[in-house]
Amino acid sequence: MTGTPPPTPAAPRPADLLIVDAEIVTMAPGREVVTGGAIAVTAGRIAALGPADALRAAYPGSPELDAAGCVVVPGLVNAHQHTTADPLVRSSIPDDVPAQQAIYDWIVPLHAAVTGDDDELSATLTAVEALSYGVTTLLEPGTVAHPLRVARGLRAAGIRARVGGWGWDTPGAPYALPAAEALVAQADTVAALAGDDLVTGWITLLGHDLVSDELFTGAAEPAERVDVPMTWHISPGPDDVTAYAAAGRARPVLHLRDLGVLGPRLLLGHAVWLDDAELAALVDSGTAVAACPGAYLRLGQGVSRAGRHTELRRAGDRLALGCDSHNAGDTPDVWRAARLFAGLERDRGTPDPLRADEVFALATIDGADAVGLGRTTGSIEVGKAADLVVLDTRTISWAPRGDLATQLVWGAAGHTVRDVLVDGRLVVRDRRVTTVDVDALREEATARRAALLRRAGIDIPHRWPTVPATEHCARPAEPAAAAPPL
Repeated sequence: MTGTPPPTPAAPRPADLLIVDAEIVTMAPGREVVTGGAIAVTAGRIAALGPADALRAAYPGSPELDAAGCVVVPGLVNAHQHTTADPLVRSSIPDDVPAQQAIYDWIVPLHAAVTGDDDELSATLTAVEALSYGVTTLLEPGTVAHPLRVARGLRAAGIRARVGGWGWDTPGAPYALPAAEALVAQADTVAALAGDDLVTGWITLLGHDLVSDELFTGAAEPAERVDVPMTWHISPGPDDVTAYAAAGRARPVLHLRDLGVLGPRLLLGHAVWLDDAELAALVDSGTAVAACPGAYLRLGQGVSRAGRHTELRRAGDRLALGCDSHNAGDTPDVWRAARLFAGLERDRGTPDPLRADEVFALATIDGADAVGLGRTTGSIEVGKAADLVVLDTRTISWAPRGDLATQLVWGAAGHTVRDVLVDGRLVVRDRRVTTVDVDALREEATARRAALLRRAGIDIPHRWPTVPATEHCARPAEPAAAAPPL
């Protein structure tokens, strides 16, 4: 009797990369930390985890990344990071002006003067900085004028991102459009970025009290039709509550509930100033929140008095961390955001504050879940994207080793990032970004900063005088102050 012979087993094929001899913080449901482990990366995905020898046998001839003495963690998620205008004038808005003055005297004129070239460059600048901190996913919650140029800049750096152009219909505001036109622009941006594996579009409204009810409710239709999420800003400080009351509206989150726009598809930026009913409305609707603690402190928005993010999380709401903008959070460093969040919640006297392990989850898997990317990134599991960060624990700040979760959060371990992969691609190797000429980026950013400030008519105040060395040396020496008596 004859028959078809069984097929010949396929010969083992090499992986694109093996990361070997690592301590792996999986952030999988069991929160296992795998010691002496290896990760096989194939076609941008995590193909296998296990002992190095076993993976070498399964994927013979694979190139290797030696992670001996290193901890590998999932790439961090920045759920609220503006990338336009502000990066070119970072740390320039005075820190002694109210938040509203910072917005209308500084940020609005800058955005009114920004060009497409500026936006693309500033997006690349932000992404490169974020990658250097081990942030592999960045959600842009609204660029004002040139979202497709922003997407191009983010793509050049190699980061995973979502991008949208701000929708707002406040008469007389820069780039504002009537509600119907704003909705068309939103849909056009999403369509233009469809099919991109890394940089995708979403519906982004400005929010606050600067969006009409027509635009709020209208945004839900294209989001539902093309199956994309939405985001906008609400209540980072008390001003939205005051403005909604002056307009005869319910409190901001309750007004959004009454409009029918809360829900799992929506990520709200901030949501700091909430009352009990608003907190319950967010939890009941499954609306996610991105908390940006550094920005609230920088702008003096009262988070230490009013913040309720731990209550939201304990009640089962979806919570992520963000860094906001370069003139609010000042740096897209999610490690710092995690540490600030943990400290603020403890110092406020919040009952049952989130522990370090829970805060690190906000920066990784819980943050990814909150923004709808939990099946793609946020943990080190077979089948997920190879968004990975290698931390060099041979640096002195890791000696001696303590509890790993505590050290990751309270040690703000971003300064020990050595290598970063996004979708399996090494975008940072030995602390150097591989995708962009950083020296050229720095030079162009410096030139564009000066030109943007000229167009916006803004002079940056400097706290300390700048004195040439020749002039300083020519001055008579000042007598030293007398030491105080003991």
